[in-house]
Amino acid sequence: MKQQTSPAIVLRRTNYGEADRIVTFLTPAGKLKAIVKGVRRSKSKLAGGIELFSESTVTFLQTSGDLQRIISTRLEEHWDGIVGDLQRMMFGYEAMKLMDKIIEEESDREYYDLLKNCLVALAEVDIPQASIEVWFYLRLLSLQGHEPNLKTDQNDVKLQDDQLYTFSVESMCFAPNPNGQFRADHIKLLRLGRTHTVAVMRQVKNVKVLSEELQPLFKQLINQQL
Repeated sequence: MKQQTSPAIVLRRTNYGEADRIVTFLTPAGKLKAIVKGVRRSKSKLAGGIELFSESTVTFLQTSGDLQRIISTRLEEHWDGIVGDLQRMMFGYEAMKLMDKIIEEESDREYYDLLKNCLVALAEVDIPQASIEVWFYLRLLSLQGHEPNLKTDQNDVKLQDDQLYTFSVESMCFAPNPNGQFRADHIKLLRLGRTHTVAVMRQVKNVKVLSEELQPLFKQLINQQL
């Protein structure tokens, strides 16, 4: 059996038998589903490397079946700031669940980097959670090829600073509307999120309010892609 080592983030864990667990990891190359023997025993050396909200280095044996076998784990980083906040934990679970649902067995490294950066940001309590959510959804939509048009409106006219807009889910474009709920500040925030890390977004004035106003739209867009 071939042995491989990879960075990994746990997406899902399921107890199996008396002492084992079946764990789905996200690695830079895609998903890895593996059995971790004896990990629920008190003296297991593997337990520390399969913690949620952590990045670990895992070594596994490739088998001929659906499950690989983990033979060693090493915890590299644990994002403690998530664990102490229920709301951040819940979104962390949602982000991992989305990745598990969307990603095939093989995937681009960008998905791994996106999830890692999302979890790192969630551990930073001074970054508004709403901003992290909007940034994560925007990047995930982009990776899936469903990124909103942030250049021109529904009529192919350049988006204007003095215009109000609604958003058309069908065309993935903003549409001019004098009673629209989105304005230039929202669009500028999205443009920033598309090209910069989420940590940069916290420098935007009123970022928490703007992100909260964008949250329902992006949750709707993500749900439509599932």
